[in-house]
Amino acid sequence: MTTSEKDKSLSLDTTPETAIPSRFRVRFGLITTILGFIVFMIGVRPGLFFLDRSPVVGFVQIAVFLVGLAMICVGGYVSLMAFWQNGQRTIAADIGQRLVATGYVIAVFSGMADVFGLGTRPPPDYVPYFGPLQAIGVEIGQAIIVVGFLLLVPFLKWEMKEGKVAAR
Repeated sequence: MTTSEKDKSLSLDTTPETAIPSRFRVRFGLITTILGFIVFMIGVRPGLFFLDRSPVVGFVQIAVFLVGLAMICVGGYVSLMAFWQNGQRTIAADIGQRLVATGYVIAVFSGMADVFGLGTRPPPDYVPYFGPLQAIGVEIGQAIIVVGFLLLVPFLKWEMKEGKVAAR
């Protein structure tokens, strides 16, 4: 599209430019994601780090893996948003952003259901317990987060120019 055609077009051209994304944002996002994964693993499997103190999954362990999941979501969002130049995104990317947040909320409310009084063992009668239904809810939330991240990926449009493939 030439400049005059872009001015006449009603829709914004949100195709990511071939410019290099911000290295700082990508590195910060990836480091945050990796640290979040380590925190997540400490919460999910503390025995791998020789921190296992109880045979059951309790409140602190649930809170730790949810904090790790939050760090993964923030890091992934920051690093993927670095690929969108000028801050303009497609509708799919906006939906992906909201799906990441929605998936995290589903994971938090599923994981902390007993703490919030929504689970099968509400307080103060029982100690919070991470049961199979809560695990399924957290997994559903994580699946929604993955779909959101896939929608945040800026796919380039390819076209043939003089027998060569080039990004548009």
